Amino acid sequence: MVALAICALRAPSTVRHAKKHPAGPVRKKELKLELKVLADVGLLGMPNAGKSALIAAISNARPKIADYPFTTLHPNLGVVRVGPEQSFVVADVPGLIEGASDGAGLGHLFLRHLQRTRLLLHMIDFAPFDETVDPVAQAKAIVGELKKYDKALYDKPRWLVLNKLDMVPVEEREARVKDFIKRFKYKGPVFEISALTREGCETLIKTIFQHIKAQQIQEQEPVYIDPRFVEEPPL
Repeated sequence: MVALAICALRAPSTVRHAKKHPAGPVRKKELKLELKVLADVGLLGMPNAGKSALIAAISNARPKIADYPFTTLHPNLGVVRVGPEQSFVVADVPGLIEGASDGAGLGHLFLRHLQRTRLLLHMIDFAPFDETVDPVAQAKAIVGELKKYDKALYDKPRWLVLNKLDMVPVEEREARVKDFIKRFKYKGPVFEISALTREGCETLIKTIFQHIKAQQIQEQEPVYIDPRFVEEPPL
């Protein structure tokens, strides 16, 4: 048996030589790869609007949270559990400021991470510490920067989230919300929440999930069923 094996190995028919190919010209390329996070929902807003507080309140993400702006220096992802086998991914990016499209601040560096989202949540600091700050003016500035950066991103579905409602007296909330919407000239969905106390957060995440689910159903291609295998109903 050993002799037969050796003969088989030495047989010319079983020996295969690698073919030689002449080397071609060497081509050198420099590639720039840009990574984008993949999320269903993106949080958009000024620094200190409460984006990190919201993603921490509704998801498993644990970003840095502080009472000063620019605490978020890189994108954060969180998985939001709505129910059994019901979830979506939310992305928090550094806050935008006016002039971001011209290089001011950090937010414009990370806006590309929101390009693959299905929905944007425009978060508003509805109770700024500085009484001279106008939330409407800040909201308009964010929308303007978004439009300058990317028209497609600007055209994405965008909902308004008025945060820090716990710091607004209950008797003043309705009037202040109506005044904001009127001056901002906004006609889309509006959510009044407090990321700190989670007031209004449950309604927000359930509505988001329903919106995402509806989009996913619309994007599904119709399933072709061969008529030969369709059972006819009994007579």
